[in-house]
Amino acid sequence: MTVGLVSLGCAKNAADLEVRLGRMLSEGWTLSSTPDHCDTLVVNTCAFIESARKEAEREIRRALSLKRKGKVKRVVVAGCYPERYPERISLFKGVDSWEGVPKKFGCQRIPGLRLSGKAFAYLKIAEGCAHRCAYCAIPAIRGKYRSRPMNAILKEARDFVRTGVRELNIIAQDPMLYGVDFKHQPGKPKVNLVTLLKALDRIRGDFVVRVLYSYPNEITDKFLEWMRTSPKAVKYVDVPLQHTDPDVLRAMARGSAIKATQEAAERIRAAVPGVTLRTTVMTGFPGETAASFARMLSDVKRMQFDHLGVFAYSPEEGTPGATMKGRPPMKVAQSRALKIMAAQKKIWDKKAKSMLGAELPALVVSPGVARLESQAPDVDGVVRLDADDAAIAPVGEFVLVRLVEVSDYDFIGELV
Repeated sequence: MTVGLVSLGCAKNAADLEVRLGRMLSEGWTLSSTPDHCDTLVVNTCAFIESARKEAEREIRRALSLKRKGKVKRVVVAGCYPERYPERISLFKGVDSWEGVPKKFGCQRIPGLRLSGKAFAYLKIAEGCAHRCAYCAIPAIRGKYRSRPMNAILKEARDFVRTGVRELNIIAQDPMLYGVDFKHQPGKPKVNLVTLLKALDRIRGDFVVRVLYSYPNEITDKFLEWMRTSPKAVKYVDVPLQHTDPDVLRAMARGSAIKATQEAAERIRAAVPGVTLRTTVMTGFPGETAASFARMLSDVKRMQFDHLGVFAYSPEEGTPGATMKGRPPMKVAQSRALKIMAAQKKIWDKKAKSMLGAELPALVVSPGVARLESQAPDVDGVVRLDADDAAIAPVGEFVLVRLVEVSDYDFIGELV
């Protein structure tokens, strides 16, 4: 029996699919080299925002068309779309359910197939979300926060390292809350993210650890100390601010993060010299005025993030934000998003130019493509090598590169 893949959405989705397919491969399935001709076609979906849902629906319709033509025998829709809209899908597997996989989330995951390739892997440490941001449907889709048992995570990490993984990317909807749902045993220290990270440090092997996604008001001094002192820590913090205006943050139900949001960049840089900072912001949320947008634009220029993503708010059914009044027109939100990106492009151009000539370690992630410590997978740029260097730079190894040119958000590099 052959299985074909169409994987959409975030790294957490991809990590789930790796586990599920690992179980299928162990049961005798074969991965099809041509997904449009297979026994079972798995469409792994996202449903976070409208554009993601439309993309998922296009792929589902395309898969069903292949089935009608006899090229595919069975279509399985997995991931967030069927979890959010179970009534629309007759054959589906949601976030916590998959034939042949134990239903308890903390069970041993079997990452039998790495969609990320040889060099790096996503290590998922928790499922669900403990926050209730007014714009977000994730809690309704993925449920409450559930941390995986630490011993299961460490076993998976050791398996990754043993098979040659050089970069472990820690992922969850909110990694900073790892362990918050565990029952504390009297007389024993509480298990938290830093506990886990220090345990990962003790695994033997030549690899690094990158933590992705950190709420600004949950970043602890102990976490920053680990990042500053651990030889395995990647000095990179993705801190999604969403906005910086206090009134908008309160409307988003992120009022507890106002002070931390304003101080995030300065605090993290002071604690971890040389750290790379990324953020994500949103324009057009209900109540965003010209003045509140101007404040965010000013803050973006002040904070000087190394990487930044921005998107215009789209109301999500079932969330408080969808019924709030005072939402700017979409054209206004999109125009504001372009202004944010224009400001960030100037920041990036200046930072990138200052890096030219530097000789830095990079991880080769595919033929002719490497990533610096300052470049996270999928969301940031890469370092591109010419054909001669690509031929001698082995995938899955660290190399030393000299940055010689900037190409949009990528670097052109040469081996030292």
